[in-house]
Amino acid sequence: MTDSDRPGAPALEVVVPVHDEAATLERSIRVLHRFLEASLDETWRITIADNASTDATPAVTDRLAAELPGVEALHLDEKGRGRALKRAWLGSDADVVAYLDVDLSTDLRALPPLIAPLLSGHSDVAIGTRLARASRVVRGPKRELISRSYNFLLHRALGVTFTDAQCGFKAMRADVARSVLPHVEDTGWFFDTELLVIAERAGLRIHEVPVDWVDDEDSSVDVAKTAAADLRGMVRVGAAIATGRIPLERIYAELGRHPLESPRRPSFVGQVVRFAAIGAVSTVAYALLYLLVAPLLPAQIANFAALLLTAIANTAANRRFTFGVRGRTGAALHQVQGLLVFLLAWGITSGSLLLLHLVHPSAGHTAQLVVLTAANLVATLVRFILLRLWVFRRQRRRPGDEPPARHETTTREDLLRETPIPFEKASA
Repeated sequence: MTDSDRPGAPALEVVVPVHDEAATLERSIRVLHRFLEASLDETWRITIADNASTDATPAVTDRLAAELPGVEALHLDEKGRGRALKRAWLGSDADVVAYLDVDLSTDLRALPPLIAPLLSGHSDVAIGTRLARASRVVRGPKRELISRSYNFLLHRALGVTFTDAQCGFKAMRADVARSVLPHVEDTGWFFDTELLVIAERAGLRIHEVPVDWVDDEDSSVDVAKTAAADLRGMVRVGAAIATGRIPLERIYAELGRHPLESPRRPSFVGQVVRFAAIGAVSTVAYALLYLLVAPLLPAQIANFAALLLTAIANTAANRRFTFGVRGRTGAALHQVQGLLVFLLAWGITSGSLLLLHLVHPSAGHTAQLVVLTAANLVATLVRFILLRLWVFRRQRRRPGDEPPARHETTTREDLLRETPIPFEKASA
């Protein structure tokens, strides 16, 4: 039974976090209330989350909650938009929780497409984006530059792909919120980014909706102070992920969108052909990298650097395409094993380079490259044998072994069993 099956529990709860917003609060809530009444068939609730306002905001909040059906008030003694959202979302009994900024900068017509994939179960988190091509945005060049620079830095530093971390227009399934929010530490403006980073890195599906957005010229947000806090937050979250303090694997096991069942493992001949193709590309990449760094570094160091970079990419490509291994399970171990194989390959190529210098001490870069390329081909053969028989060997189940964990793959039959049957068809 979903939360909304319980008496009084809505399908959607929209939280509006506010701090000293007495001047705009009433108008915005009435506009939002009229929109929800006219546009949504699902049951809903509006919660005004007042976080330590010092003006008349608490009084306005209570009056609106008493006057408008479906509007509730939540008062917090401490300031912080993230704190208010976390408290409201974790305490919600709705199926989907959402929030939007009180200035209504985002066109409310984006709300139905924002929540639809969450109500259907297709997605886990949904965000409005001002950076999609289909979005229409009105704001000054300073804020535009800061926003795009921040998202660019976020993508490069934390390896995420969602386009707009800071748009005040987001939603998520309540069950997902209960698993993810306890690991979100920020209580201010970085709350959104931290939530999305954890969600994506844990394998959750993030749905993006292009929005029409008009900048609030009266916004009280200190852009410089917020940007500095966001950068500190990025460093903190990156360190927490790197050290395992954020349990991404556990969240992934519980909620992540796991790979579909892998196709049949390629035959031996197919593995040889794919490995050869990847090896050819890797050899070319290695040669180009070596020629690039050889004039700048000693020959042995240049060889090591070029071989290391191509080995990492080669292991990942062979894992996926040659040996048909998908998903995150075991990926880190496979890279470690692949690097051990790399050390052996490095020994082969380094030995050939050492032998060349003993025979021809004045050998130039071209001669070095020829010898190293031949040695690299030998190392490639050794790599295939070790990858097939050790790193990516197929595990044979013995009597009494536990079956594989169900969360590692999802078969087509699993999808059919888990897909809800529409009520009309079920009662036909």
